[in-house]
Amino acid sequence: ARRIRDRLAAFAAERAGVAAADVVFADDQVQAGAARTPFPQLVREAYVARVQLWSDGFYATPGLHWDARTLTGHPFYYFAYGAAVSEVALDTLTGEWTLLRADLLHDAGRSINPAIDRGQVEGGFMQGLGWLTLEELVWNDEGRLLTHAPSTYKIPAVHDCPPDFRVRLFDNANREDTILRSKAVGEPPLLLAFSVFFALRDALGSLAGHRVAPPLDAPATPEAILRAADAMREISGT
Repeated sequence: ARRIRDRLAAFAAERAGVAAADVVFADDQVQAGAARTPFPQLVREAYVARVQLWSDGFYATPGLHWDARTLTGHPFYYFAYGAAVSEVALDTLTGEWTLLRADLLHDAGRSINPAIDRGQVEGGFMQGLGWLTLEELVWNDEGRLLTHAPSTYKIPAVHDCPPDFRVRLFDNANREDTILRSKAVGEPPLLLAFSVFFALRDALGSLAGHRVAPPLDAPATPEAILRAADAMREISGT
């Protein structure tokens, strides 16, 4: 705040031809010599004149160290954990599938705002679902990316959310001295979507009595699922 005030004072002083030390801020007004300007007006004029009206800095996370030679140290401030179980219904004749239910448990420490954190978990999970089952990149023979826009690149939508979507936060205070012992959420819940991929893989494994691992590639599109299903039928002789 002091730095921003000094910039505004210097700006007002330059316009009025006085020293910055003589600029006075009081009663929502800025007095610079004989010139008296409402504070909001001075802010607008400074903005137009490209005076930086914010302050910035750099945060260094404390206690981090890492020895790449010995692979020892403390490279991260803390870890977040989660677990998920997903239930799918799979059509082995077409490769189509539906996510029926997902149960998610994610570690957000002592959540500051559980509603926001649950939304982050839900969004990260759906992002991961798209990454693992829908978002296939396709290039032509010339190396040009064909899936370059929403019209050609399939991303998850509202109808891809499971009808039974259960999300809970694991109430476990962060061991590190973060704000209120909370943990950031962000994208780590993306990895919980592996439960969907492995549910599809497990369903395909049933075609051969779970004797072999299905050759299912990610993203597990209907085409990839159908190829894996056909391979499993050949193995099982059905």
